[in-house]
Amino acid sequence: MSEPRKLEVLRAIVEDYVHSREPVGSKALVERHHLGVSSATIRNDMAALEDEGLITAPHTSAGRIPTDKGYRLFVDQISAVKPLSQAERRAIQSLLEGSDDLDDVLERTVRLLSQLTNQVAVVQYPHLSRALVRHIEFVLLAPRQVLIVLIADTGKVDQRVIDAGQDLGDEVLAALRTRFLMGLSGTPLSQLPHVLPSVVASCEPSRRNVAQALARGLEGLAHSSREERMVMAGTANLARSNVDFPLSIGPVLEALEEQVVMLRLLSEMAQDPRGVTVSIGRENPYDGLAEASVVATGYGPDSSSKIGVLGPTRMDYPTSMAAVRAVARYLSRILGPGG
Repeated sequence: MSEPRKLEVLRAIVEDYVHSREPVGSKALVERHHLGVSSATIRNDMAALEDEGLITAPHTSAGRIPTDKGYRLFVDQISAVKPLSQAERRAIQSLLEGSDDLDDVLERTVRLLSQLTNQVAVVQYPHLSRALVRHIEFVLLAPRQVLIVLIADTGKVDQRVIDAGQDLGDEVLAALRTRFLMGLSGTPLSQLPHVLPSVVASCEPSRRNVAQALARGLEGLAHSSREERMVMAGTANLARSNVDFPLSIGPVLEALEEQVVMLRLLSEMAQDPRGVTVSIGRENPYDGLAEASVVATGYGPDSSSKIGVLGPTRMDYPTSMAAVRAVARYLSRILGPGG
């Protein structure tokens, strides 16, 4: 069996199985694909593929399905990720543009990616430790109660209410806001704990207790912004793929619910030269994802945050890879240099 024909037969089996969910037989391959050889030759080729561990028989029928090793060879033979159609690119652009709020952009992103791939879509929040302070707002809610709003240059908005420790007026609070904004604008969020003491020290002595309370609130917001988080959409797609998880869909749902598992997996996936990385079945280091595949890529200026899809190993890999790469590029463009 020649190497080119082996790859052609494997490709045909993967494509038919992804489309039909049914084990693929030699007769179907001859009828659907122009392989240029007889059904008997295809049967011999399938036997050779089975001997190599690339396909397997799920039961006693004549049909075969790809193994994790078969999917891996298939994915590795995708030399370049195909571009999306003009209509798909326009849909991405129209759905993602027009919002400056990071939460909204990421929610739109995962919904769109889930619709494009019919898989579960996940995206890590940008690593905000590298984000900069763009704006600070202090809003008086009650004489001692202040709403602190911290806006990063990524568009991320965080807020919390603090007790100022004493009654305040709008003029005093406005003066403190100006002082904090002058001292912190453009400062990396990761550096706020080091810069805030000097800002507090620069305030008038009579206002330093209030300034200290405001500083603690800002430091808490900066710390929570650095926590790893992700947004997810399309979990219902897994329910429709329940047949693809013969052992149990439960561990996959648990891995998604336990976000630290997915975040660690995404961060551990190395960047592929094609720009999209694929982790198939038991290649995943977590037992709960042994029947799942993850397609992911980085986004942002240094590609340190990841976006991707999770689904059964019986996945349309070319389409998923193309959609993940395209959406990541649009997301990087929307978030800009600070994203």
